[in-house]
Amino acid sequence: MIINNIVVVSPLYNEIKALIERSGLQKDFRYLPEEEVTDEDLVWADAFVSFKTKGTYDYSKVKWVHSLGAGVDSFLFKKDWNEAVLLTRTICSFGQRIAEYCLSYILKDLQYHDQFCNLKAEKKWHPITPKLLSEAKVMIYGTGEIGHRTAQVLSALGVEVYGVSLSGKAKEYFKEVYQVDSHALNLSKMDYLINTLPLTERTENLFNGELFKQVSNIGFINVGRGDSLDEQALLYALEHRHVRFSVLDVLSQEPLPENHPLWDHPNILITPHISAVTTPVEAVECFIETLEHVEQNQPLRNMVDVRKGF
Repeated sequence: MIINNIVVVSPLYNEIKALIERSGLQKDFRYLPEEEVTDEDLVWADAFVSFKTKGTYDYSKVKWVHSLGAGVDSFLFKKDWNEAVLLTRTICSFGQRIAEYCLSYILKDLQYHDQFCNLKAEKKWHPITPKLLSEAKVMIYGTGEIGHRTAQVLSALGVEVYGVSLSGKAKEYFKEVYQVDSHALNLSKMDYLINTLPLTERTENLFNGELFKQVSNIGFINVGRGDSLDEQALLYALEHRHVRFSVLDVLSQEPLPENHPLWDHPNILITPHISAVTTPVEAVECFIETLEHVEQNQPLRNMVDVRKGF
């Protein structure tokens, strides 16, 4: 595939432009904020490079679309896609970043950080014995690159890690992997659930009232997609102690409205979609590597299966 004309659409287009120009890549580029993209830009382009576009574009006019993020739901979820158009995504340090993010909140819980902060405020000396990572059972939803790396990091520290995937295929670092449709029987054994799944029609509202009824006193961490979670069901699960605490890095509305009840719940911690930030340097490195493979017809480890949605 020959790629000559490339449109880059991103709030960070100036930074991306500087990095690409520094690389010496000899292509014709248009660097634009999303509000300035026109239909003519897509007619001109061979490739469209962007991150989580808000608008609706006719991607069938280009040969290749590259996502500057790991997720591609903004391109595929409940949308038609011309399968003649190649879709790729960014692969970089996401797995390590998310693994460390999740580990930090599991350790925070096992080491009783909140309790000791409260005791300090009350000037009380009350010893509580921290728990060990080797005592924890974690179920990770999604065994792809991000879930797999998270499992590797956690299991290396002694955590007993289980996985959930569409296939249920066994994978290294997971004690067992279950299919999405048959994992519920094992939920009651878990201490923590971590969602790393992409958003598809099968994962929309996967974490709902029926699922939360199967667990007791767990920690729930969502670093996948906000629309995979029924937020009202989570609030109910917290009230009834099915869920003890929750860490949400992704939400159905971003930014979350000021009047949303999730803000006020004492056992919900919210972070602004920062568990796996794409840095401009990593984004450009992955894009250039992918471009080289595309033009040389080499295998693409970051090619998206548009039928599956990831």
